[in-house]
Amino acid sequence: MKSAPVERRILLLRGQNVILDFDLAELYAVETRALKQAVRRNLGRFPADFMFELTASETERLVSQTVIPTRGKLGGAVPMAFTEEGVAMLSSVLRSRRAVQVNIAIMRAFVRLREMLMSNADLACKLLALEGKYDAQFKIVFDAIRELMEGPPQPPKRQIGFHSQEK
Repeated sequence: MKSAPVERRILLLRGQNVILDFDLAELYAVETRALKQAVRRNLGRFPADFMFELTASETERLVSQTVIPTRGKLGGAVPMAFTEEGVAMLSSVLRSRRAVQVNIAIMRAFVRLREMLMSNADLACKLLALEGKYDAQFKIVFDAIRELMEGPPQPPKRQIGFHSQEK
């Protein structure tokens, strides 16, 4: 299974990378209802940091952003969001060969996402360091240019012509 379709399904909700239940069901080639049923039968395996249900406002926001095409796609059910740990736990609940292959692809996608985020963080730090370094160097250059523009202090010019001298 290729990971590109998996990576596009990873969303950021509540500060966590998650995949929604209907996307997982599609990947696992099972009905969303069956996936949710398996999870509900094993709720003890899915603490809040593994899986959570979306609020009405989160669902509406995802519909408005076309992450979820329509509310009808949900069939009136509240979507579940699974974190990386929750997806890993699904492999113990869904035991098909396809589930194992899908879980491997999803875990790889989460790892790649984490690596990309780390590499972007490293790049941002390096960029900030360069900006600081070059800002200081350019300040010196601009100060030198200003001094050159002002030039050396000019002695007062002698006036030419007749001057009345008062004594």
